[in-house]
Amino acid sequence: MASDVEVIVIDPREEYAEGLHREDITFVKGMPDDVLLEIGVDAHTAVVALTHDPKLDDMALMEALKSPVFYVGALGSRKNTQKRKERLLEFDVNQEQVEKLHGHVGLSIGALTPPEIAISILTEVIAVKYGLSVPKKN
Repeated sequence: MASDVEVIVIDPREEYAEGLHREDITFVKGMPDDVLLEIGVDAHTAVVALTHDPKLDDMALMEALKSPVFYVGALGSRKNTQKRKERLLEFDVNQEQVEKLHGHVGLSIGALTPPEIAISILTEVIAVKYGLSVPKKN
């Protein structure tokens, strides 16, 4: 991958591994929250939830927000992001941790296609990695 990052896709659904036939992407079949705990994320890790399934995304986000990762983001509309933040506060996540959540994820560059959306997400992750100010999305 041109950005020199290790990409790990975590999903319990085997059918999502079918299109991932690339040497630079690792697919791990499992519940995302469990796998995050198993692999031991750190301050060099970014976590992005992309499934739109609260059963998968919310638990992974909860673990990521409580960890030392430098970036936590989730795909979704502003309305869904607000609902997600409210749900996370009902669990073992505090307001300060919830505020670390980037959502809707990615820089606002007018991205429409999956590759463009991926670029907008990676661009935001890189900006945060280097401590650049990322505009809040309303």
